[in-house]
Amino acid sequence: MYIESQASRLAVTTEFHFTDHDFSRIRTLIHRRAGIALGEQKRQMVYSRLSRRLRELQVTDFASYLDWLEQRQDGDEWQLFINSLTTNLTSFFREAHHFPTLAEHVRKAKQPVTVWCAAASTGEEPYSIAITLMEALGDKAAASRVIATDIDTAVLAKAATGVFTTEQVRRLAPERLRRFFNKGTGSNAGKVRVRPEVAAIVKFSRLNLLDSAWSVKEPVDAIFCRNVMIYFDKPTQKKVLDRFAPLLKPDGLLFAGHSENASLVNQAFRPLGQTVYELARPRAAGASS
Repeated sequence: MYIESQASRLAVTTEFHFTDHDFSRIRTLIHRRAGIALGEQKRQMVYSRLSRRLRELQVTDFASYLDWLEQRQDGDEWQLFINSLTTNLTSFFREAHHFPTLAEHVRKAKQPVTVWCAAASTGEEPYSIAITLMEALGDKAAASRVIATDIDTAVLAKAATGVFTTEQVRRLAPERLRRFFNKGTGSNAGKVRVRPEVAAIVKFSRLNLLDSAWSVKEPVDAIFCRNVMIYFDKPTQKKVLDRFAPLLKPDGLLFAGHSENASLVNQAFRPLGQTVYELARPRAAGASS
């Protein structure tokens, strides 16, 4: 261990040469590509996660890796770079107070219902939404859709399988487990898979909220964008929220994370309580989205 006096912090002797300039470049690149604002406290996390890419590519230092990356403006390595630096913390029915609100909302909505989950991660959240739709709407839920997107292709691939360990579903009520999951046997013992009728409602695809064009274009009844804005700076938050507003139906709802507050950075939404928002000035029915 040595003291880096200029930054007044401790640093650990590392496998790969990693300078302040390297870290600054990484922060710039991930912000430009994914909108993620990395603080100084993320330095060790960045080193640890990207070191795996350097080992895989047999690159000996961060500067060479970043030079190589920047010479290729597109390609698989950019996606792997983004995947390495995204954080995926999720669980079934996380922030549980949102789901009764969603259920009440969709019961009053015109059918079919469409919900966009903008940070699908490994699938627990979009499948929780689908289960909520099935419980609230009964047979009508089969015509509904959950658009599940994420910037991280690795977690999307996992989500699409619909397979989870029994530990991941241990907090679900036994009735929900029986109704919405199949129990694995043999080599799949200790795992469950969402039932086909649940999986049929959910469509997974990659989407970067910073892209100039989104694949989600239709008016939706609700948007779940929870615990995403905390990784963006204020200008990026505002830009994303401005683009959410015209995608919501006039009475649509926006669900944010418990540590987020859309009203602080955007005038298009007004709070309904417990990090649920509606459009501040609902558009007239039939208005263009």
